[in-house]
Amino acid sequence: MRIVMAAILALLLPGPAVAQAPRPERPHWSLELKGGAFFPDSGNWSRLYGSSFTGEFGGALSYKLERRIEVGIEGSYLRASGKGEQPGHQQQGRLLPPAGEVRYQQAPLNLFVLARGIFNEDQWLVPYAAAGVTRIFYRTEVKGQEKTSGSVNGYHARGGMQFLLDSLESDASNNLYLDFGIHNTYLVLEGRYTRAMADTNSGGSVNIGGISWLAGILLEF
Repeated sequence: MRIVMAAILALLLPGPAVAQAPRPERPHWSLELKGGAFFPDSGNWSRLYGSSFTGEFGGALSYKLERRIEVGIEGSYLRASGKGEQPGHQQQGRLLPPAGEVRYQQAPLNLFVLARGIFNEDQWLVPYAAAGVTRIFYRTEVKGQEKTSGSVNGYHARGGMQFLLDSLESDASNNLYLDFGIHNTYLVLEGRYTRAMADTNSGGSVNIGGISWLAGILLEF
């Protein structure tokens, strides 16, 4: 976390001019921190939680097999609070009164392969796409009732753009390399789709994944 904060401050604050440091080796790792909005695929989410989306925050660490291909792990966390409904949901065409306050938490864990469209180190706009397997851990708490938790398997796909920030403050970028070994810093804009089916009390199933729109910072080192 200290490295991430130092990277952000170094890019925002001017620093003394220094000679360009030679960088004979390519970066081998990527660290990404991001956050944004998660739009669940569940049809009754808005009725239960009063909004069509909730906040999501997470990060990813990946190893570069070569300059354009990476493998890694990604984790995120989201939560929402609202009003739960009694079992059965409807009675003679009317919704039953709320059963109590409900709190929902979800922590997806992704293993992925990522491809980047990078062809030179000064490329300021880099498109990328990734896909892989997902394990979603979830927990539901209804006030005055039993807590439920579990996990389900699924898959995800994501893609977006990485905007190189080094040229905005070349001296700061050079200092990051000299002090922390950070080769490049990117602003990331991303869209992600997740599908993971969970059983319901009625005997059916529902996708507890959905669509995420995220922004963040990526460091290559």
